[in-house]
Amino acid sequence: MKEVGNRKSKKKSKDGQKNKLPTSPFGANFFFIWILAIGLLLASDYIFNPTQVVSYNEILKSINEGKIKKVTISKDQIVAELQEKDQKKLVSYTIEDKELIPLLKSKGIEIQGTPDSSFWSTFFIWVFPLLLIFFLFRTMMGGMKNPLFSMNKSKAKIYMEKDIKVSFEDVAGAPEAKAELQEIVNFLKSPGKYSRLGGRMPKGILLVGPPGTGKTLIAKAVAGEANVPFFSINGSEFVELFVGMGASRVRDLFEQARQKSPCIIFIDELDALGKARNMGPVSGSNDEKEQTLNQLLAELDGFDSGTGVVLLAATNRPEILDPALLRAGRFDRQVLMDNPDRLGREQILEIHSKKVKIAKDLDLKKIASLTAGFSGADLANLVNEATLTATRRNAESIEESDFVKALERIVAGLERKQRIMNPEEKKRVALHEMGHTTVALATHSENVVQKVSIIPRGIGALGYTLQRPVEDRYLVTRKELYDKIAVLLGGRVAEEVYCDDFSTGAGDDLVKATNIARAMVTEYGMGESLGVMSEGRGQSQFLNTPQGAYEMPSHLSEDTKLAIDNEVKSILEKSKKMAEDFIRANSGFFKKASDELLEKETLEGHEIEKLWRQEHLAQ
Repeated sequence: MKEVGNRKSKKKSKDGQKNKLPTSPFGANFFFIWILAIGLLLASDYIFNPTQVVSYNEILKSINEGKIKKVTISKDQIVAELQEKDQKKLVSYTIEDKELIPLLKSKGIEIQGTPDSSFWSTFFIWVFPLLLIFFLFRTMMGGMKNPLFSMNKSKAKIYMEKDIKVSFEDVAGAPEAKAELQEIVNFLKSPGKYSRLGGRMPKGILLVGPPGTGKTLIAKAVAGEANVPFFSINGSEFVELFVGMGASRVRDLFEQARQKSPCIIFIDELDALGKARNMGPVSGSNDEKEQTLNQLLAELDGFDSGTGVVLLAATNRPEILDPALLRAGRFDRQVLMDNPDRLGREQILEIHSKKVKIAKDLDLKKIASLTAGFSGADLANLVNEATLTATRRNAESIEESDFVKALERIVAGLERKQRIMNPEEKKRVALHEMGHTTVALATHSENVVQKVSIIPRGIGALGYTLQRPVEDRYLVTRKELYDKIAVLLGGRVAEEVYCDDFSTGAGDDLVKATNIARAMVTEYGMGESLGVMSEGRGQSQFLNTPQGAYEMPSHLSEDTKLAIDNEVKSILEKSKKMAEDFIRANSGFFKKASDELLEKETLEGHEIEKLWRQEHLAQ
């Protein structure tokens, strides 16, 4: 896509003439003309006053021989003019010589002194400052385009109508958002239709959703469908070190948009610009951001939606935006861009697969079912990783196995086959991973076990059990949460049952299990003693931040905190007992599968299912 920059539109005006940029009366190369003039001045000084640098002894020799008619003495140098006019002047550095003046007088040579200044000192003291002031004055008056005085200009990238190649056909997995924004396209194409009954289009549309869901892509698709110019800028580009620059850029952006209407203004990462203003005792600590936000609010109030300027913005943190931005009359409408469902993931994979060579028998539905929770950007990365995997094995096309390996690399990390474990550690890792697998099979978890491996991957993972959901889930029951905690604790329990002692390998599992148990008590009201009370942390639902250590709300009493801790401990102990019962009840499968895993290092899902069925049929 070709970026046009901040140049003016080439639409013809009413009189048929094209709009032209204002130019300087001195021409576009005004500054270079001055540089050329200074260079000519220096060259002329050298041409008309030729000099030759010589030693002081040579000047004395020329004086004694009667070749010198005039000597000019300054603080730094001695210039001797020869009798012959065509020869160069002799120049030497000044040396303290008390006999020089008497010698010159005795020879009848004219003596002249000069002030302690040279051409360059005169130039830099007098001429250069005047030239610089004049040049900056012309620049500030708009005569020239200089980056030093363009800080107040908007940095928005302008994509003209012919440069936007994105349409709604390039956007998949968001049918509701496309239907919502189709109305904006219709308005830009025929604004009179919507003002016929006195209505108006929303001044601003806010796209909210997790990172990588295609918010920027669908904004460009709106501009491409409507065939109008598209102004794209990041919210952080408004904020500058100098006070007032951000507000000036906002004014300049909307002014350019009015000149090119109908058009679309797209502000990405709006939370960098529109964060809620601080109402605390240090509310004046960031006046530049507040001035920029206030200017944006004023522009939203000032421009008429009937002029054909549509403002789109995107954020994954809508909860921190200033309420004044979200009120009616500014960002009137919010459009959700969530992670796609299975059908949406299949459509996204089809779009990205058109750019690569995939096998004819590849079933994208199966790949889509394995990628629950993936965003559009994740799926694009998956296709690229699968392409690289197929390239490494010199394949003619991309097969299902390439996608599976790419999925494992994204989810679990890169295999580290060079890391050598001693036999005792390797056996412990096999028991640990098979503990997860056994409990997952026994609880009939909705997340199917696809692969178990004891090959180290990523950072610190000595083995892994890959589980992926076969269908999208939006609700989880209390029993399923207990089962999930039991699966996480299965590795630790397996070490306790089949080893003399347990290791540090379950550290990450314990963190995840504890966070789920605490969320059950404090957010979902699943505790037995506390009932339906909720003390949720209120994290953004769009950031997908990893769960870390839980911080107790400060307003809770000590008794309530103690009750929460006891409830969490009770859930964990109950889930641990479940995991231990499942592992002991399926000891035959556990031992056989552990031995095979230790031998092969990796077991696929169908191999695990076969061992599980054989063991239960034998019973």
